[in-house]
Amino acid sequence: MVSEIKTLVTFFGATGDLAKRKLYPSVFNLFKKGYLQEHFAIVGTARQELTDDEFKQLVRESIADFTEDKAQAEAFITHFSYRAHDVTDAASYDILKSAIEEASEKFAIDGNRIFYMSVAPRFFGTIAKYLKSEGLLATTGYNRLMIEKPFGTSYATAEELQSDLENAFDDDQLFRIDHYLGKEMVQNIAALRFGNPIFDAAWNKDYIKNVQVTLSEVLGVEERAGYYDTAGALLDMIQNHTMQIVGWLAMEKPDSFTDKDIRAAKNAAFNALKIYNEEEVNKYFVRAQYGAGDTADFKPYLEEMDVPADSKNNTFIAGELQFDLPRWEGVPFYVRSGKRLAAKQTRVDIVFKAGTFNFGTTQAAQEAVLSILIDPKGGVDFKINAKSVEDDFNTRTIDLGWTISDEDKQNTPEPYERMIHDTMNGDGSNFADWNGVAIAWKFVDAISAVYAADNAPLETYKSGSMGPEAADKLLANNGDAWVFKG
Repeated sequence: MVSEIKTLVTFFGATGDLAKRKLYPSVFNLFKKGYLQEHFAIVGTARQELTDDEFKQLVRESIADFTEDKAQAEAFITHFSYRAHDVTDAASYDILKSAIEEASEKFAIDGNRIFYMSVAPRFFGTIAKYLKSEGLLATTGYNRLMIEKPFGTSYATAEELQSDLENAFDDDQLFRIDHYLGKEMVQNIAALRFGNPIFDAAWNKDYIKNVQVTLSEVLGVEERAGYYDTAGALLDMIQNHTMQIVGWLAMEKPDSFTDKDIRAAKNAAFNALKIYNEEEVNKYFVRAQYGAGDTADFKPYLEEMDVPADSKNNTFIAGELQFDLPRWEGVPFYVRSGKRLAAKQTRVDIVFKAGTFNFGTTQAAQEAVLSILIDPKGGVDFKINAKSVEDDFNTRTIDLGWTISDEDKQNTPEPYERMIHDTMNGDGSNFADWNGVAIAWKFVDAISAVYAADNAPLETYKSGSMGPEAADKLLANNGDAWVFKG
């Protein structure tokens, strides 16, 4: 039975692309499902001067593709209002405060307030400070702050941001969004691992040979060179999305499935992550940059628009993570992400150790592999050993697979819908906490320092491949190989 959630959400950056493409359709889906009914309000704010009616038209257009019932859509839009606002001007917050209080009274909301920052990260701390100093926080109910990544550009800047945010909000009021944590198959990691005794019992060094996380993209840098050349795959994909997925894979079993215990279990793993020195960075990590491909469409990275001719930016990263935990002693966690690769794929591959039982033949049992397919099509694939059909008793691997059906996909909440809903419920299970963010930055900063000093090789790889040969050798050094070949 769906229960109504009473809340008021203020969207900073309300006229931006993310709000129009993702946020308003997500809130509309919550309305259609009955989580939002009569007692909710949305206040939009940005620098752009708009009337309420103009803002409502913007929202109307953003949800047009999700509207089957126009009357329902119009009822939804009545809960929206707008105020132009300069987030750096303390006096401007009086206008926003009046709009929030007016909407709260109009829709009889019991003080529950969410502030969603869909703005440039440099404004996060400023907005948080003024929300408190100018009296925009509710005195009854809850106050929660949702912030988009990136959470800083290094550990030092992330720590500074955290300090600014904590001056206005407690850490359990901060909801750091990494939309990968809202993806259906990322959330399925916990169900598969803890919901099946066969995997729960075998999720350790005694049975698992290695863990692989792949986030591969077929597109190049496109028009993002201005940002991407300062971040690369390491900061754009490894520090955030990849590390958060690894958290679900490496964590200890939580005492309960509550956000407090889940975060504690993840942090036990994050705190055991080995931070590398320069020698270890070169041993355990590979950076590379895409070169030309087989067609003229595949230009080398250095020939892309707005890319500096002498750029050493990484468009591909592969590495080995190590956790100093009894559970994972000697088990490498391999991660890789890159642009201009052979296929678009986000997946996890759990490689189990091969069996040692001798059937009396020359055919040895192979490594079983559990694959959790996250994007573009969700599913689970389990490759296990079984008998071959030949006369001799040989083994072969067979696939036990499941793919999300079109019906399931249609009914699956989008990541932003799920994360807004969880924030409304105060459930932080699928959000990054400060400890996890801090450890990820410390780990990545150590690698970034080596690359900034240009004290590591910069490999090149053919566009349309799965990366440089050095990434394959990284695993081969341990007797391993990438499961996903592209």
